Amino acid sequence: MGVLYKCKMALQRLMYGRNGSDQLGRAAIVAALVLDVVSMIVMRIRHLQLVGVLLYWAAMVLLLYAIFRVFSKNLYKRREENSKFLQWTWKVKNGRSAAKARHADTAHKYFTCKNCKTICRVPVGKGKVVITCPKCGAQIHGKT
Repeated sequence: MGVLYKCKMALQRLMYGRNGSDQLGRAAIVAALVLDVVSMIVMRIRHLQLVGVLLYWAAMVLLLYAIFRVFSKNLYKRREENSKFLQWTWKVKNGRSAAKARHADTAHKYFTCKNCKTICRVPVGKGKVVITCPKCGAQIHGKT
């Protein structure tokens, strides 16, 4: 058995039962790198050195958080945090494309329910309408 094989096995034993790398951890590392680069640029400006130091420490905190997530044995909490992060990023990504599609659709007017935030679509040219939300049953008054 070679030295590399022994190191690989030791690393596998160390990581057994731990969270490992996930999307939130990788995003924290990328954010830390970006903050670190920005802090290096800002620190070169004499009157903004304090801001640069604060950005540097924020980057280090993010990096420590990512390392903590990798070695954490509380899998349930880490997966729950990652799931919330993925839901948030999905909303951000799909919200932009959905808004762009709604803006391009000139044949329909879109109304948002104030109670449950469901988006209801009504054909344009119907005048004043009262829409019943299909999800919660609330009344939406609007003009198409």
